[in-house]
Amino acid sequence: MNTVKLYLIPTPISDNNPANTLPVGFLEIVNQLEVFITENIKTTRRFLRAIGYTGDFNIIPYHLLNKHTDHKTLPSFLDQAAAGHPTGLFSEAGMPCIADPGAQVVRIAHERQIQVIPVTGPSSIMLALAASGFNGQNFAFNGYLPIAENDRSRHIKILENRVIKEKQTQIFIEAPYRNNKLLQSLIQNCHPDTLICIATDITGTEEYIKTLPAKSWKKQHIDLHKKNTVFLIYQ
Repeated sequence: MNTVKLYLIPTPISDNNPANTLPVGFLEIVNQLEVFITENIKTTRRFLRAIGYTGDFNIIPYHLLNKHTDHKTLPSFLDQAAAGHPTGLFSEAGMPCIADPGAQVVRIAHERQIQVIPVTGPSSIMLALAASGFNGQNFAFNGYLPIAENDRSRHIKILENRVIKEKQTQIFIEAPYRNNKLLQSLIQNCHPDTLICIATDITGTEEYIKTLPAKSWKKQHIDLHKKNTVFLIYQ
């Protein structure tokens, strides 16, 4: 049995009680970790305290993995894992490596024969897809759309064309403070009958998931400003 392991540790995607979205045995897994790889150590510490983590934050080593990380240092993040110390790769929110940094670390783990173990947890993208009523057998996650209005409009039409030609659900996200602009772009650029699903604050106390044609969204008064939201389109 491979004793060299990298655990992919999901974190909550809302401010709701973590116990509501994490599986039984989650804390047992986390308590055995001896090294952390995380995007934000403060967020990780806050989350671990909330679920009853028993380790000493002043002793356990951690590596920061974010947009400022020098990719040349990534192999060293797994040196302790390769030496037999169970290591956890923590997401800032949701599943690691899904709309989240970490994929390169996982690739290195495979190259070094380190067993990669994904731990069950919430993914806003998958939960939104499941709740949308759209095609769950053929879908694409597109990350962020262009910011410039003309480029964004052009890209929306490209994605809508994929929906029509390939019957493929298109999924994307936006920086929370630009959500309202993105929704308006979708309404303006999609065919009136194209279905738009908005999924916001998934698993949270203000969870809102609704699917309507673009023409019907024009009549809705919804404020998505600074709310974590997933957008999906289909026909």
